[in-house]
Amino acid sequence: MPFEGGCHCGAVRYTVDEDAPTKAMECNCSICRRRAPLHHFTTPDKFTLETSRDAIGTYRWNTGNIGFHSCKTCGCAPFAEGQGPSGPMVEINLRCADDIDIDSLTIEKFDGALKVPGPK
Repeated sequence: MPFEGGCHCGAVRYTVDEDAPTKAMECNCSICRRRAPLHHFTTPDKFTLETSRDAIGTYRWNTGNIGFHSCKTCGCAPFAEGQGPSGPMVEINLRCADDIDIDSLTIEKFDGALKVPGPK
């Protein structure tokens, strides 16, 4: 059953064509420490942006492989897109997903502080 999500004001909405996840990844790299997302990764073919890309601002840093998207109106960052280790990916911030019980997720820690250099 697909799950949905988006930003606070509703200008950015998406659907992911897979069951709601039961696990999430938490990273401690320099950007994730500041944004505090709970990551879920999927493939672009399972992701549908339901609203206009005009509502999105994108931030790239380090190698530029990932575009961190946020709503231009409310500032929430519901998803990112880019190249992962296995190819094209979409990162879903589960804090912005509808009807996900954050407290019930199994959180896997990723030590990005040791693997990802800071901003250039």
